Amino acid sequence: VQLQASGGGLVQAGGSLRLSCACGASGKIFSNLGMGWFRQSPGKEREFVSAISWSGGSTYYTDSVKGRFTISKDNAKNTVFLQMNNLKPEDTAVYYCGADILGAAYSTLKEADNYDYWGQGTLVTVSS
Repeated sequence: VQLQASGGGLVQAGGSLRLSCACGASGKIFSNLGMGWFRQSPGKEREFVSAISWSGGSTYYTDSVKGRFTISKDNAKNTVFLQMNNLKPEDTAVYYCGADILGAAYSTLKEADNYDYWGQGTLVTVSS
């Protein structure tokens, strides 16, 4: 399973970006993947941002992005999206998408060690 993240860039505070993570696998495989977004800033550990269960029925967010970020999963496009609104300078980081086979529970999806596949990162820079 290959994951390709894209959509990062430079944006002013208050602006928006939409990250995409395209999965190079069959639709049947993708539909069974829980998907997550993590981010890492220089000198910091990778942190959980958001995740969606394999069914798409459950979504999870870290507190700092609730109400601003929205995760969605499009099985027809084999792609997961992270819509990021009202961006803040503290959102600046490299964002990584991951896939967890049949991942569903928050307790599982919030932990990077539980993911089976990772994409390369995409850099998001928010200027003040």
